[in-house]
Amino acid sequence: MKIGYPCINWTIGCKGNRTFRLKSYSEERLIETGQNNLNCLLKMLQFNVRHKILFFRVTSDLIPFASHPICKFKWQEHFREELKTIGDFIQDHNIRISMHPDQFILINSVDVKVFEKSVKELEYHTQVLDLMGLDTSAKVQIHVGGVYADKGRSMERFVSRYQKLDKVIRRRLVTENDDRLYNLKDCIQLSAETRFPVLFDVLHHELNNTGETIGETFELFTPTWKEEDGLPMVDYSTQQKDELKSKHAHSIDLKHFKHFLTETKPFDFDIMLEIKDKEKSALRAVHVLLKDDRFHIA
Repeated sequence: MKIGYPCINWTIGCKGNRTFRLKSYSEERLIETGQNNLNCLLKMLQFNVRHKILFFRVTSDLIPFASHPICKFKWQEHFREELKTIGDFIQDHNIRISMHPDQFILINSVDVKVFEKSVKELEYHTQVLDLMGLDTSAKVQIHVGGVYADKGRSMERFVSRYQKLDKVIRRRLVTENDDRLYNLKDCIQLSAETRFPVLFDVLHHELNNTGETIGETFELFTPTWKEEDGLPMVDYSTQQKDELKSKHAHSIDLKHFKHFLTETKPFDFDIMLEIKDKEKSALRAVHVLLKDDRFHIA
């Protein structure tokens, strides 16, 4: 078991998700911003290793506009050595990596152009992980997409489109249950037809489910992960009090987290904390997990 957080470290004063407006695009600006983001990524990973945080979600903004038609620059070649250096560090320290494109990635969109743009973005994400030299336990997570007034047909369209994706993309994709449209059972059904692993989101399940307990959910989704996929991934958060139901907590609720660990005791998995204060909650979670024999610290 590894613990992690997404994209940004507030402690070290180095943001690895810098970007800029499309109207100010230039190759010089892309190179400068991409280099900053890569430098920051390595610094964040170094911080994480020092603090036993061995799971990390890399920002989609690592190389700004990499999948946009405006970008003709061969960023893959320019940043090849930097990406390999980061990948070597990741492998040397047994870090788990994931990426999570924005929700405009819609494989099942009724608009073919949206699907084509989604494929370009997925190509970019998989290229980043491939250039780092990471195995297929490094995943790119997406949502199923929209319902478009007909959930059954939208699920069929997802399967059809998924099967058209290049194997290089498919081998990294995982799909998560969401908080409104596609619950865990929907994702399990799609997984049976496509063989993709299902990433379980705890908060989303609390908001959109068919009555399964946490223990029952783990019985359902963990078998979708094969050996080459690595341990199952779980997104963990609680709802921020006095805000919209889908709002993630500002800081970890340790009582809830400890109860969650007890409920899932028979299972081994990696936990991504989708919590606003990022590494601060991860550090508190590490302190709790030091007493759990599933926790990986070296």
